[in-house]
Amino acid sequence: MRFDPSQFNNEPVLGILRGVSESSLIPVLEACVRAGLTTVEITFNTKNAAFLIDKAARVFSGSLCIGAGTVLSVKDAETAQNSGAQFLVAPTLNESVAGFCREREIPYFPGAFTPGEIEKAWNAGATMVKVFPTSQVSPKYFKEIKGPFSHFRLMAVGGVHCANAGDYLAAGADALAFGASIFSPERIESGDYNLIQKDIQEFLLAVQNFYSKL
Repeated sequence: MRFDPSQFNNEPVLGILRGVSESSLIPVLEACVRAGLTTVEITFNTKNAAFLIDKAARVFSGSLCIGAGTVLSVKDAETAQNSGAQFLVAPTLNESVAGFCREREIPYFPGAFTPGEIEKAWNAGATMVKVFPTSQVSPKYFKEIKGPFSHFRLMAVGGVHCANAGDYLAAGADALAFGASIFSPERIESGDYNLIQKDIQEFLLAVQNFYSKL
């Protein structure tokens, strides 16, 4: 499945999968599909990340859009793209990676935190700026940022869960992401994929409930 930035208008949720093993990859992603999630990144600091991205992109080509996270260099970006990643995510802005993505028209989600960092990331060509770590601020931070930067597209990453998902969206976040709170190492190691599916469904339902009230 190819990444379409406009898909976040319908389902503005990204799953962040870090540290998954080859044996757990398929059942975890099957849980995502059953839950209704369509966009997942596999972080590049996961062992054998390029191989896992390639496998995920091939096996779930019709049901999931697979991207690469924690992309810190152009070398990583090239490897990720060659492995089938449809978009790239990073904790910070790397201007060389931003240029690589612009040239190849790859959606890029660099991380930023302060207003100046967010502005710089957006002006570098970000598809959406990953505001990280969101856990260090309240949803009101997004409302403040959207004041002068109303056209910036922002993703809340870190500390977002079912109970506060609607608060971040109401404050101006354009998309949300979750990671270890649902894809915990303990759950994956124990094979508790049904619980992973259940929690993803609850997260997506919280987002759907927010939009249904608009």
